[in-house]
Amino acid sequence: MVKSLKHINIVKKRTKKFIRHQSDRYHKLKPNWRKPKGIDNRVRRRFKGTYLMPNIGYGSNKKTRHMLPNGFFKFTVSNVKELEVLLMSNRRYAAEIAHNVSSKKRKEIVERAQQLDIKVLNPGARLRSEENE
Repeated sequence: MVKSLKHINIVKKRTKKFIRHQSDRYHKLKPNWRKPKGIDNRVRRRFKGTYLMPNIGYGSNKKTRHMLPNGFFKFTVSNVKELEVLLMSNRRYAAEIAHNVSSKKRKEIVERAQQLDIKVLNPGARLRSEENE
């Protein structure tokens, strides 16, 4: 089994989601973040005790951005040929089989990935349901 390269620890500056102002008050407002635009809005004016607004300071370290907890980065693969792109960087990137790939092609991709020693993040997808039938 291939292991990722040594990497620095992933540090998230904030793990809680930023929620939309007054989304707790009105059911019609979803909690997905929207920037407040009102002239008197207390969140936009950053009053004490109000919701925090997302800004550039909450960004992740460039080296660990999009990194999975196991140290790999995702690379979406749709066929066997795309898998061979990862041949030289199999300790940095892990293959993720695209959602629209058939179970027949998935088996081929997983077999080829084992030969090339490439980690596949979702090797069992669509194969389990076929075995039950």
